[in-house]
Amino acid sequence: MDIVFGVERIPGPGETLLAGSAARYPGGKGLNQTVAAARAGAPTGFIGAVGYDESGEQLLATMTDDEIDTALVRRSTADTGQAFIIVDARAENAIIVSSGANADVVALTDLERARLRTTAVLLMQLEVPLETVREAAAVAHAAGVTVMLNAAPARELPAELFTDLDVLIVNEHEACLLGGSDDLDTASEVLAARVPHLIVTLGSAGSVLFENGTELARVRAPSVVAVDTTGAGDTFCGAFAAAVAEGIGFASAAEFATIAAALSVQAVGAVPSIPFRNAIEEAGA
Repeated sequence: MDIVFGVERIPGPGETLLAGSAARYPGGKGLNQTVAAARAGAPTGFIGAVGYDESGEQLLATMTDDEIDTALVRRSTADTGQAFIIVDARAENAIIVSSGANADVVALTDLERARLRTTAVLLMQLEVPLETVREAAAVAHAAGVTVMLNAAPARELPAELFTDLDVLIVNEHEACLLGGSDDLDTASEVLAARVPHLIVTLGSAGSVLFENGTELARVRAPSVVAVDTTGAGDTFCGAFAAAVAEGIGFASAAEFATIAAALSVQAVGAVPSIPFRNAIEEAGA
């Protein structure tokens, strides 16, 4: 559950600011990306966890509204995960995440493994335990599933996880952390050599695509007036996964996802701002 504060600027250490607005929205990287995939036209299921609290009920209702299969969503005695988001006047944000119930998503069940083996695309994030991400990637990769990881929140990743990935999606900060360099180009080259496909998202500048270790293309983002960038990267990931599941090629899928992300920044809130397939197609026409 996202708790979003609108401020003139993001405060510094020890500073207190009054927010001009405060609101709660369904969110979380996993949910955002699942909703984005579903609204982009892909039959979508979700593996994660929510608590037995009001937020958990609201998030389950959100998935139901978007016709997402929630059969594998676990219920936990822990509180539902929360994100505290500050959005400034330039639509930039700062985010703190508490995993809550998602920390309980450990040791995949037989039913979850079976589902992973029969899906077209597995899209993961790092808001569940890393061991679970590693296990899911290994199970899906062994079954020939296209395995994608959005490495956020950024953290060091084990070498064996890279070997099970088909697509790694990172922003500039994540690329530098994982690539071991403050120079984005250097870090991107390091990561591109470790996975078949790499996407480095650049916010309003679009993204850079790498295939088999070399730069394939640069995708420019449409020029729009941003209101709130929260969830834009998640929208990109979900729409991209949906396009790939549909059989659309790497570069074309990234272009489709870029349009979806550009639409999302023009509204407030993560899930509320995620566009539907018809809007994406109209914007790209």
